Amino acid sequence: MKTATIPSLRVEPELRHAVETTLYKNETLSGFIEQAIREQVKRRRLQDEFIARGLASRDKAKRTCEYYDADDVLLGLNTLLSNAEHK
Repeated sequence: MKTATIPSLRVEPELRHAVETTLYKNETLSGFIEQAIREQVKRRRLQDEFIARGLASRDKAKRTCEYYDADDVLLGLNTLLSNAEHK
C-alpha cells in the first residue's frame, strides 16, 4: 500500500519546543505527530459510537415509553462496583 502525507503544520516556536522537549529517546517529531493523530482518530470514533448508542437508547425509550430513574440506575451501578471490589 502506498503511503500518503499529512499537510505540514505551522505552529508557534514555543509549541514546537514544548513538543521536542517531551519526546522520548529515539522518538521523532514525525512519529509523535503520527501517534497523536492516530489517538485522536480513535478517540473521535469512540465518541461518535458513544453518542450513537445514546441516541439509539433515547429513541428506544421514546418508542417503548420505558424509562429508568437515574437514582435507580446509579444505585445498580454502585452495587455492581461494590460487588466487583469485594471479589
